[in-house]
Amino acid sequence: MKKTIENINFENKKVILRVDFNVPISNGQITNIKRIEAALPTINYILSNGAALIILSHLGRIKSIEDTKTKSLDIVAKKLEQLLNRKIIFIKQTRGKEVEDICRNLKAGEIVMLQNTRFEDLNDKAESSNNDELAKYWANLGDIYVNDAFGAAHRAHASTHGIAKYSKESALGFLMNKEVENLEKLLHDFKRPFIAIIGGAKISDKIGVLEKLFNIADKVLIVGGMAYTFRKAMGYEIGNSIFEEDKITIAKKYLNTYKSKIILPIDNAYTNEFANNLPKYTNEKNMDIPAGMMGLDIGPKSVELFANEIKDAKTIFWNGPAGVTEFSNFEAGTRGIAIAIAKNSNCFSVVGGGDSVTAIAKLGYEDKFSFISTGGGASIEFVQGKKLPGLEIIQDK
Repeated sequence: MKKTIENINFENKKVILRVDFNVPISNGQITNIKRIEAALPTINYILSNGAALIILSHLGRIKSIEDTKTKSLDIVAKKLEQLLNRKIIFIKQTRGKEVEDICRNLKAGEIVMLQNTRFEDLNDKAESSNNDELAKYWANLGDIYVNDAFGAAHRAHASTHGIAKYSKESALGFLMNKEVENLEKLLHDFKRPFIAIIGGAKISDKIGVLEKLFNIADKVLIVGGMAYTFRKAMGYEIGNSIFEEDKITIAKKYLNTYKSKIILPIDNAYTNEFANNLPKYTNEKNMDIPAGMMGLDIGPKSVELFANEIKDAKTIFWNGPAGVTEFSNFEAGTRGIAIAIAKNSNCFSVVGGGDSVTAIAKLGYEDKFSFISTGGGASIEFVQGKKLPGLEIIQDK
């Protein structure tokens, strides 16, 4: 068991808190503040227990000088200031004399946020390569390291892993601990029937979690782009739909080995281009997608089929949308799955992955699910049994 913030004495300490404020920004506005809100209980607990706070987060990937102009955390600092109703000292650098001076003089109840940790990747990838010197530098700014960034816990970066090596004390925040407790239930404490719904564009991105779920789940419903690779492996025509030629063999292997567990769509919504056109539909009698057309969602019969499996489930894990949800004409499959899960009030349901979570938010169904994970890649790696570097490095109780 890892230490949590409830195991730490924060009185008159400086706490380095790694959060996941990798929020969507459009035209200079944050379009979804869920990740900021998710960190508030941890922030408030640390401050109310007599500590000063130094906040670290990444925001997107930094590959060029141009990226630094659009991915500064100053907009996030302003939003956090509003939500907390407390002053945030935002420093435009990730290290240097200003950082050191302000952090040295920080008093209990004060909050500093440093610039996007991935600005350190611009020249030598110091953050993402888990650079020791950088990790030690950040660790020395405070007394205690707290990781509450589950969405980045599968990355061995300087701010998520290396820093904990050089901190006197380390612990999980409330959000990280809640993620671990809920995802653990999918692996060790689940009730049957256990239904998994896995989507996304590629089998290659989900091989590990598919193999884990084929072994523990009762049924695995396969949707999204990866379903077309399975259909191709079965000999169906898929037109110009996305698929992975080099994964046909593994799809055939899965179909042979786990035939009784795999459920694929029985109809599809398709159009002639990757655009928000009015869809046409295949059906059970003719599941071939015509030449020159591409499937962008599952059809209504598939939603019925999946809903029938979902209604009696006692445990549900959903990761990945059924279609191209950014197009309103191709979000019906994802919406149908969300509605079916929401109707089953007798199950423990977990959803992870940005597009699935966005679909639930659009419907206003967040409170209909037992747990909504903040980490797409992190939740997938956790469920397949991988060790998450940002979690493993934290001190044990």
